Amino acid sequence: MSSIMQVQQDLLGRMQQLQGVAANPVIKPADEASPDAGGLFMSAMRSVDTQQHQASAAMAAVDSGKSDDLVGAMIDSQKASVSFSALLQVRNKLTTAFDDVMRMPL
Repeated sequence: MSSIMQVQQDLLGRMQQLQGVAANPVIKPADEASPDAGGLFMSAMRSVDTQQHQASAAMAAVDSGKSDDLVGAMIDSQKASVSFSALLQVRNKLTTAFDDVMRMPL
């Protein structure tokens, strides 16, 4: 009898666990899931823009002779380039995901 009661308790526990999972929606509406998702992307864009302006200022300083840190200017330029490329890849992935969702049959 003990093993039957143990099985019943296990099943009851699983049922309660599944009931809790079913009560919480897996897919949340966009306003609940991440209220500041657009702000995160805008923040990333501003960060990349800032890096590009810093790289441009460093290159201008080297070109005008105000600075002799050519290596630092080139590193800043490469950092800005990599950041921009990464931002474009994220944008492309988001666009592809949105297109895939829009093509899904209902």
